[in-house]
Amino acid sequence: MKPFRIDIPQADLDDLRRRIADTRWPDELGETGWERGVPLGYLRELAEYWRTDYDWRAAEALLNRHPQFTTAIDGANVHFMHVRSPEPDALALLVTHGWPGSFAEFLDVVGPLTDPRAHGGDPADAFHLVVPSIPGYGFSTPLRETGWNVPRIARAWAGLMRRLGYGRYVAQGGDAGSVISLELGRTDPGHVAGVHVNMLMTFPSGERGELDDLSESDQARLARLARFDTELSGYMKIMATRPQTLSYALTDSPVGQLAWIVEKFREWTDSAKVPEDAIDRDRLLTVVTIYWLTATAGSSAHFYYEGAQDVRLAASGVRPPAITVPVGVAVFPHDIFVPLRRLADRDIPTITHWTEFGRGGHFAAMEQPALLVDDIRAFARSLR
Repeated sequence: MKPFRIDIPQADLDDLRRRIADTRWPDELGETGWERGVPLGYLRELAEYWRTDYDWRAAEALLNRHPQFTTAIDGANVHFMHVRSPEPDALALLVTHGWPGSFAEFLDVVGPLTDPRAHGGDPADAFHLVVPSIPGYGFSTPLRETGWNVPRIARAWAGLMRRLGYGRYVAQGGDAGSVISLELGRTDPGHVAGVHVNMLMTFPSGERGELDDLSESDQARLARLARFDTELSGYMKIMATRPQTLSYALTDSPVGQLAWIVEKFREWTDSAKVPEDAIDRDRLLTVVTIYWLTATAGSSAHFYYEGAQDVRLAASGVRPPAITVPVGVAVFPHDIFVPLRRLADRDIPTITHWTEFGRGGHFAAMEQPALLVDDIRAFARSLR
């Protein structure tokens, strides 16, 4: 286990700016808005801001304010942030990101979670915080072999928490982090006190009567799931089938990488017109820049290839193995998937905490950090 500090060579930053300036731009077929993808005018302006105004060194300094480490687990080099609370009785909390996220998306919740006393909260709600980067993402690289699926990552996280000396902890996550955290609850129930997720996928199983008497709200949630399958899931199908082919384009073109990610920040957030309606522009660009500087467009996409079979099984109604630890669910209305409570209870009978919010989307830690922090605290109080 080695201390880690981000220190990107200046030559890499100069190369990024040069590549943005040399972008070969496509045509656009009229004013179609976001219907066919990221609008040309929007992306040109954002790319120019990235080239001339965005300050990676400021972002780097902000990230380096928190202790980071790397360690070898099961043949992978795992990067993680580890922030100990000043409160001696703090409970350990392991938070996992997803795609296209990174550990950087949790910067706004680090202080409130680890030191609530300094942020107007109750010190009894304090956590020791561990935020790893999934193998193949960001600074958890290079990824040297295949097979890093959800169960393997969950086993690695259990091993990481043992190495750090945490005999009891809470697992939390959204997107892939939700799936990994739930699997961690199945893998390590003797040490996982509970699992809190801010995204939960619920699929109909096809059983008779399962969808009878649905409310209008639940019908809308099913329609949202159908729209994802027919229109919004193209990225996932490509990464789940041909991640290597995709990686050549995204690893060579920073504007291509930017467009690939920023589209998701537009579609999955509580934004009116552009992603910056929901998330600070510089924070968004920090997430994109980490993917670019670490050249992890391809290795992060392989996560979807490794898990493709599990997703197909879930969508066909095959239920995951039982989870026995308490589970808390935070539902944000503009997430990709908005779960149906009756299907969630069918799949996870140990749900003890369920909160429906009136605003927010997929990237809760960046969109609504205060709401997410409060909900994690509320769930964890029953576990302390």
